[in-house]
Formats: sequence, structure tokens, C-alpha cells
Amino acid sequence: MPADDGAESRAGTTISVASAGSASSAGSPDRWKSSATSAGQRLDVYLAKVYKTSRNQAAGWIHAGLVAVGDKFAKPGLKLQGGEWISCEPLAPSQEGRVEPEPGSLVVLFEDQEIVVLDKPAALAVHPGAGRTSGTLANRLLAAYPEMAQVGGPGRPGIVHRLDLGTSGVLVAARTRRAHQALAEAFAQRAVKKTYLAIVFGAPADAVGTMTAPIARNPQRRKEMTVLLTGRPAETGYRVLATAANISFLELTPVTGRTHQIRVHLKHIGHPIVGDPLYGEARWRDLEKVRRKPFEEFDRPALHAWRIEFRHPTTGRPCRFEAPIPDDIQNLWRQATAQDLPLSG
Repeated sequence: MPADDGAESRAGTTISVASAGSASSAGSPDRWKSSATSAGQRLDVYLAKVYKTSRNQAAGWIHAGLVAVGDKFAKPGLKLQGGEWISCEPLAPSQEGRVEPEPGSLVVLFEDQEIVVLDKPAALAVHPGAGRTSGTLANRLLAAYPEMAQVGGPGRPGIVHRLDLGTSGVLVAARTRRAHQALAEAFAQRAVKKTYLAIVFGAPADAVGTMTAPIARNPQRRKEMTVLLTGRPAETGYRVLATAANISFLELTPVTGRTHQIRVHLKHIGHPIVGDPLYGEARWRDLEKVRRKPFEEFDRPALHAWRIEFRHPTTGRPCRFEAPIPDDIQNLWRQATAQDLPLSG
């Protein structure tokens, strides 16, 4: 169990400082009450001191939803008041250790000495995490670009943003520290524009709109996010590109970058993504038997990161990259509607 300034009190018990990650390996989160001397400190700075680790590592735990202050998940920049109950489930050392290079295919859309832009296939994790120590995009990147070992945080060489496991599409990685820093700042300042494509159940009432519901981790199911009034602000724009056979093809532009944001927002407005195992609701079960097959056989969220736009981290020139719509999404639409997707190919 961690301690601030050498010791913290938890229900009258003195607890000693532990090494980062030791608690999660025991299977339960640390929980303690912050001292009065912590007042005014940023949460990420405070956790870094408590766990004797880096501020980036502490911020990573917070962004991953592994830290709560009181009963709320917080931001790294939260200023502590002192006396709050804090719970933390730091990643085990095995999850944050050195990523080993592994051979594997990469679909490169663009590369230069500073960045590489990829088309990530569905079912490939971006970096190691809980229960996964190898077989990720990060492992393949290190095999192709060994210099990335010196770029980025623990377990995430070159990675500046991520896509969910089942999401396909465009992703940019940094080959140098200066590119990593510039891209990380661009994402933090919302200077990167991302455009996604998705097939959803039903049709939104408005052809163009914005979803603004706040998002937080589901207090009952920690693997899921949900809409909560106490959540972090989240905004996603959408445009209906086509509707047929009670499904729709949408273009989506997230302004913020919350975990599972697009998937949660679409479920919240009543139009979950086809194939989504967490939020999709398997509405195909209500269809006539003859129409079920393409939905029943589609085994991942029908969500694709189609386009990314940003300024090059060193030259400043505008960059725009697109990843072609994968065959499985095109085939899903074609089989379900007997039509071709707009923007196909």
C-alpha cells in the first residue's frame, strides 16, 4: 500500500510506501486517505511521489481509469484539497515493462524520419496491457523501427494515441522524441482532427448533429464506460451518409478523446454500433431469420478510423491521411442492404 510523505492514515492504520504496481499484482486496488499536506498538489504529481514513479506513468494510470478520488474518476491535473479518499489500481510491472520487438506485417500509409502513419487492422491491440504482453502493434513497430524504443512512455514506444482493439484504421506514431512531444501536445490541445466511419442500428432523427453527453467509467462494470452527469465532458459530431434496411452509415468527428467515446455516445442516443460486444446490444436478434446472418457473423464493432489531419510535428505542414474502408465493413453493408457503401474503397 502506498503512502504520502512516508505514511498515510487509513481508518487509523499506518501504511508504508510500496513499489509501483505491487498492489495490482495482489488483485485489489490500494485505497487511502490523503494527508492535509497534499492540499494544492496535482493528482498526477501526488501519485508519482506516493508510488515513487514518473509523472507520465501516474498520468497513464489516471487516463486508463485506474484512479478515483472519492467516488469519481479524475483528471491528472485535479488539485487535491487534502483529506480525500483515493483509490488506485496501478498496472503490474509486467504490463509496463520493456516491449520486445516482434515480426509482423504493417500497412504503412506514410513514413519519414519523424513519424509513421499506419492502417491498423481490427483485432490488433495497439500496445501491451492487462493480460496482453506481446502480439501488439507496438511490438511490430519496434521490429520495423528500433529507434522507437527510446520514444514515449513505458510499454508504449512511439505511441501518441490509440484505437480500440476491434477498431480498424489510421494511426500515427512518432519515431523521435521531438515528434512524440509535439504530437502529444497537438492531441492534448485538440489540434488533431479525426474522422471515423461506422455502421449503426437505426437512423438518427437528424441527418447532422452533435452528441455532448459526459462520459465516465461504469461504476458496476469497470471494463465499460457510460454516460454520467459526473463524467468528463465529451463531444462527438456526426453526419448520416446513408440509411437502408434499418441501419445507417455515419461519419463521426470526435472533438474530445474519452475512452470508447463514439461507441458510448451512439448507444446513448439509441443507435449502437453493429457488432460492438460491449455497447452494440445485438439488435440483429430481433430481425427476421433470413436477415440475421451478416450481423451474426460480424465479430467486431463496425467502426473505422478513416481520416486523421494534423500539422507535421517538425515541418508544420498540414497532413491528411486516410485508411481505406476495410472489406468486412463494406461486405456487411452490401449483404445487409444489397447496396454499395458510399465512400467505398
